[in-house]
Amino acid sequence: MSSTESGSTHEGFTAEERAAMKDHAQELKKAARRSSRADKAAEAERDVLAKIAEMQDSDRIMAERVHAVITASAPALAPKLWYGMPAYALDGKVVCFFQSAAKFNARYATLGFSDQAKLDEGTMWAAGFALTEVTADAEARIAALVKQAVS
Repeated sequence: MSSTESGSTHEGFTAEERAAMKDHAQELKKAARRSSRADKAAEAERDVLAKIAEMQDSDRIMAERVHAVITASAPALAPKLWYGMPAYALDGKVVCFFQSAAKFNARYATLGFSDQAKLDEGTMWAAGFALTEVTADAEARIAALVKQAVS
C-alpha cells in the first residue's frame, strides 16, 4: 500500500533541506580541490566568513559574534562550512555549528553541538541552543560550552 493509499502524504525533503544537501556536496567538492592543509584552513575560514556576510542582518550579527567567541575560546576548532552553515571542527569532525533562523525559516537561530562535543552531563544534556540575541551573558555561556566541548 502506498502512502497516498493509506491516507498519509510523504513528500520527502523540504526545499530548505535539499538546498542544505546541495551546499554540503559543493563543500566536499571544493575541499577536495584544495592543495595544502594551510590553504584548506584559510579557504575554509574565508568560506565561513563569506557565508556569514550573506546572512540577513540579525542572523549575521549573531553569527559574527558567535564566530568571534568560538575562534577566541577554542582555537583548536577549525571553521568550515557544513551543510551551508558556519561550523567548527576538531580533527575534521564538526563539534558545533551556527544555524541562522532564515536557513530553515525558523523562529530563532541555533547554536548546535554534534555528538563529538564533550558536553555530557549525566544521562541527558542540551545539544542545541536557541539564540535571539548574542549578549555578553550569551557570549560567556558560548565560550564555556565550546571550551567544555573540546576538553
